[in-house]
Amino acid sequence: MAVQEAGQGAHGGGCTCEGCPHGAREGHRRAVAAFLAKRDALAAGQGLPGAVAHSVGASRQWISDELTESARAVADRGRAAGDAWLHAVWRRTLLVVWGCVVALALTQVITVIGVGWSPARTAGLVSALVVAVPLTVAARLHRARGGLLAPLIGEDNRLSTSRTVASAWVLLVVFAVLVLAFQLAGASAHDRRDTLIAGLDLARGAGMVAVLAVVCAIAVVVRRVVSDRVLARRLQKVRAERPRLADLLCDDGGRGSFTDVQYVLVNGVAVFFAAVRLARRPEQLPDLPWSLALLVVVSAATYFAGKYAEGGRPVILSVVRVREAGDLDAPVRTGDDIEIRGVGFVPPGAGTPDRLARMVVRIGPVHVHVPLVPVPGGFANPADTCLTVPVPVEVEPGAVEVQVVTAAGVETNRVIVEVLD
Repeated sequence: MAVQEAGQGAHGGGCTCEGCPHGAREGHRRAVAAFLAKRDALAAGQGLPGAVAHSVGASRQWISDELTESARAVADRGRAAGDAWLHAVWRRTLLVVWGCVVALALTQVITVIGVGWSPARTAGLVSALVVAVPLTVAARLHRARGGLLAPLIGEDNRLSTSRTVASAWVLLVVFAVLVLAFQLAGASAHDRRDTLIAGLDLARGAGMVAVLAVVCAIAVVVRRVVSDRVLARRLQKVRAERPRLADLLCDDGGRGSFTDVQYVLVNGVAVFFAAVRLARRPEQLPDLPWSLALLVVVSAATYFAGKYAEGGRPVILSVVRVREAGDLDAPVRTGDDIEIRGVGFVPPGAGTPDRLARMVVRIGPVHVHVPLVPVPGGFANPADTCLTVPVPVEVEPGAVEVQVVTAAGVETNRVIVEVLD
């Protein structure tokens, strides 16, 4: 139903064509609405065919298959909407860049009253234009990947906090050096040229250089640390549908992250301070105080420690037989439901239905897909700490190994369970 509904419509307020960004977003919205309606209806026991209604196991499997198929349709629509959003947002990034240029020009014009125009003001405007033009060209070349957002998007399709912070410092340093260079090019007096060259002395810009080195190193090292931890299966990463501004302050699950928030706040304040110093003394690099530089270093160390400590492998703690009300206590037999208890079964960002449907439990040589059990507003199974799956009849009696494979492709430890015939 979601696919048919999303495939209809014409350009306009209810457009669902895949050829335009609005149509992709509208198609995704309708597919999500259809899925939620189906999930809540099945959770209330509505829509079950009579052929499976008499069997708890058959009805649960039928419901899971129906929801899985609908979830895949929603995921396909979500990927299309994400690609369309990236292709459309590059123009907005240019609006931000040229909006900053216009804001700088207006500020220069407003503050010139009573002070007079100076070569530094001209150098600032020319430097802004020199920076904005190549950024515009780069955004045009990478328009399919979000324009200027392309270098800030990580491998998991989220905005990278470390890359964004490093990019802010790089742009500020480039702008400051260009301001000095254009002033030097327009200076005619020998003393003035010596003053401008002295503004590049390491003694004046040591704090700025140190901060730039730290944030750039953090951007590179964090990427390597995350990649190594994913390959070592100590960190679970799930690809996002599209980048969001909240990625700068939140973890993969959308929850606010202390390490990310403090890193952005501290560096944002430091960048603002450096920009003010440059405006006050454009004849030299911003002389960032060592106390503020040390604050940025402490913030960077906290951010790196948080990235290194996050995550962990999913672990099975125990496996027990599910006992229905009125049922007798008994050993695990083929056809019974087992409850797998542990931690980390649903990694951050994998709570969407299509990700939940990808979870698998190995029981001996048999791969059992974890059934989706809907409840109003969500799913009762699977959960981050508990999974319920049936033991198929194909499992041979005896000691069998149970292992969970998460949506991120990470395998848990193996637990031995005795299955009787």
